[in-house]
Amino acid sequence: MTSNMQVVPGARISLHFSLSLADGDIIDSNFGNEPANFQLGDGSMLPGFEEQLIGLAAGDATEVTLTPDKAFGEVNPQNIHQISRIKFKSFLEDEYDSLEPGSVVSFKDPSGFDLSGVVKKKTDSLVIVDFNHPLAGKAIVFKAEIIAVTSA
Repeated sequence: MTSNMQVVPGARISLHFSLSLADGDIIDSNFGNEPANFQLGDGSMLPGFEEQLIGLAAGDATEVTLTPDKAFGEVNPQNIHQISRIKFKSFLEDEYDSLEPGSVVSFKDPSGFDLSGVVKKKTDSLVIVDFNHPLAGKAIVFKAEIIAVTSA
C-alpha cells in the first residue's frame, strides 16, 4: 500500500463521508463510525460524488456543494402520477384509508422491481404520487476525508 497514492478510476478507497442539505440537515454520515470501503466506479457512490474524489490521497479532505444534476437528479415531472382511487385500491387496498401526504407507498414495476413513491395529495377520487428520488432537485453538501487509497 502506497500512502501517497491518488484516487484514480478503479482505485480502492477507504473514507469517511457525509451528505447534508444546504441548511445543514445531515442525510447520511459515517464520521465517528467505521470508514466506507469501495472501489471507485463500482456503483457504491453516485458518479457526481466519485468525481470529487479524483486526485485526492490519504489524509486529504474535500467539501463541495453539488447541484441536483450531480447528486440525486432534477425533479422529473413525468415521475409524478395521478392514480385514480379505484386503480390505487386495486394495488394497495388496505393502505388507501391511512394514506396522508408524505406517506411512502411501494409498487412493483412491470419488471417486478419495487418502485417507491411519496403521496403528495389524496382526494376522494385520486392520489398524486411522486416517484422522484426524495432528494431530487436538492443541492447536496458532500464532505469526505480519505483514510486510504490502494490499487485495485
